Amino acid sequence: MCSRASGFAYRRGWLVERRHAISVHPAEPTPYPDVNAVVNELLSGVQSVLGACLVGMYLIGSLAGGDFDPQRSDVDFLVVTEDELTGEALAALQAMHVRMRSKGGPWVSKLEGGYVPRSKMRRYDASQARHPWLGSDGHFAVEQFGSDWVIQCHVMREHAIVLAGPQPRSLMHPILPDDLRRAQRATLREWWAPQLQDVSRLRSREYQAYAVLTMCRALYTLEHGDVAPKRVAARWAQQTLEPRWPGLIDRALAWPCGQQPDELDETLDLVRYTLEFGQQFAAAEKSGDGSCRHA
Repeated sequence: MCSRASGFAYRRGWLVERRHAISVHPAEPTPYPDVNAVVNELLSGVQSVLGACLVGMYLIGSLAGGDFDPQRSDVDFLVVTEDELTGEALAALQAMHVRMRSKGGPWVSKLEGGYVPRSKMRRYDASQARHPWLGSDGHFAVEQFGSDWVIQCHVMREHAIVLAGPQPRSLMHPILPDDLRRAQRATLREWWAPQLQDVSRLRSREYQAYAVLTMCRALYTLEHGDVAPKRVAARWAQQTLEPRWPGLIDRALAWPCGQQPDELDETLDLVRYTLEFGQQFAAAEKSGDGSCRHA
């Protein structure tokens, strides 16, 4: 039997619960011992390299948002620094990441995160959003942070697991519901719209499941101006979108367990629907008509 572990239980009041986050032991920030081991090694390495330039380090993404899945999630982190990092510091960080990756282990290849100076944490500015980034494939480079970073910042501000440093609310302005909606629409345009033309990524069954759950969360954000865990958003979408796409969301939630047929056409249909809904929502917002609803 295929089973799935979960470190967080979500009920109807999931958002309230997360905003009164439970305390964690510094050495055990997550319910997963292997994840804690790699996170603590990363923190030690970052502290050694950055010293007084380190403001704080945080777990974000699914670990913070509450939908971490040991079978497919990354370990997302963010390091806040006092200033822009110099070439010397970047080289030292890259060497540290290479050393960690060379040791192997179940989670080191799942690490993904960025290094952002304190001054750039207050608000997202696309013209000043190039920061060092570690990809889960091991590459480390200065890259442009896209519109989805606004969504990640919201998760960080509200739910981040603090590994070192101050509470993230002291570093960031609140992100308003309409800011989240705009960021979500931009992310759909920037990342997902091109995949309607080039479907190479979506030929993977794993990526199809990821896309379906991501569309559910995008629709939730557009509707509510908030960010929900993918599983919560998926259950909401099932109630909202039925009887469209029968079984598609259930199979995405179950991946890789159970029957997993290729569902490229249905997945593309859902991506197309989500993009169109975002456009309709933007038009309704512009006209002052808040009546946009799912058809």
